Amino acid sequence: MAVSPDLAALDGPSVEVAPLLLGATLSRGEVAVRLTEVEAYAGERDPGSHAWRGRTPRNEVMFGPAGHLYTYFVYGMHVCANVVTDPDGRAGAVLLRAGEVLGDDPAVDRGHPARGPARLCRTLAITLDDDGCDLAAGPVTLTLADPVPAGLISTGPRVGLRRAADVPWRFWLTGEPSVSTYRPAAPRRRRTPDA
Repeated sequence: MAVSPDLAALDGPSVEVAPLLLGATLSRGEVAVRLTEVEAYAGERDPGSHAWRGRTPRNEVMFGPAGHLYTYFVYGMHVCANVVTDPDGRAGAVLLRAGEVLGDDPAVDRGHPARGPARLCRTLAITLDDDGCDLAAGPVTLTLADPVPAGLISTGPRVGLRRAADVPWRFWLTGEPSVSTYRPAAPRRRRTPDA
């Protein structure tokens, strides 16, 4: 299956595709979110990625084709969504971290920030059932915008990772109020044997 011509720019390395997603619109029905923050994950080449140890039933969608949605459950209660990137057969994805709500649905607060991956998914009613969704065909769709000038994009470490935590593959629109707060991963506490 090939990438839709409208989304052909997604068929490249996740770290190069990530900034192209800033300003893009993710939609479901009458609700839309303008993406303001994303994080790149380079598949088997990235110890922070779900695909680092190879292909599994959980991460199968990450191996392509590009232009599809990869969803997963985190902390036993939240759904997160990624845009699949990279050539078919090679894992890569960009986590959708935050955006500004644009939709016309009266049940959704227009202009409200969808700050954080879980809130973004709740705003667009993205669930695990959307895993593998073709972003050109829907029900969740992606419309790319003109590229944002590099001077308006900030970069920094990815949020909440223990492995590859210092890699500056989080991208956001500088000064955008919908961008989530950076939080490093909490260090794991080592158990000590009882004396």
